[in-house]
Amino acid sequence: MEVVFIAKKVADRLKEYIQVKGIKPDERIFPITYSTARMIVIKAGKLVSTKLRPHDLRRHAATFASRAGTPLEIVSKMVLRHENF
Repeated sequence: MEVVFIAKKVADRLKEYIQVKGIKPDERIFPITYSTARMIVIKAGKLVSTKLRPHDLRRHAATFASRAGTPLEIVSKMVLRHENF
């Protein structure tokens, strides 16, 4: 099991989606592969005329957390999943 940090509004919508779809705890919420997710992110970038890659989203999440006051150690270990700080 992995822990991810997301905005409360997103978490609430995700919970509702899980309930509506009847997704069980041992099932994937979005049953897609990494390569499919990567293609979705790239396509979304193209739709707004921006070069976008999954790593850009990771970097943005870390920047957002840091600017919101999350301690750097938490950003490093939990958001970026760095082993050593």
